[in-house]
Amino acid sequence: QVQLVESGGGKVQAGGSLRLSCAASGGILSTYAMGWYRQAPGKERGVVAAISWSGSSIYYADSVKGRFTISRDNAKNTVYLQMDSLKPEDTAVYYCARGLLAYKNRVDSVDYWGQGTQVTVSS
Repeated sequence: QVQLVESGGGKVQAGGSLRLSCAASGGILSTYAMGWYRQAPGKERGVVAAISWSGSSIYYADSVKGRFTISRDNAKNTVYLQMDSLKPEDTAVYYCARGLLAYKNRVDSVDYWGQGTQVTVSS
């Protein structure tokens, strides 16, 4: 059974930075696409960033482009989301997901989700 565990969430003021990590146990990430999703209260879960298994293809939601950076270290079985210039509207629970292919608006065929980590940005 694969477990994805997110960490690095917290509270930060607008303009600040956070780095989220998603570590896998019980399985590998290196041959899978990975994505970061977020869900704010009362809103649907949506993709923030996605990365192919090799890291050669990367996609961002328009709302975070230029502020967030997704990366992966397959040797460490970990995916990261560096979040800079945070805004109050970035407040949400952030989830990582493992799937087959990465696209701009989703990760295809997600088979595992993390439990989520809360990010709160105050103005």
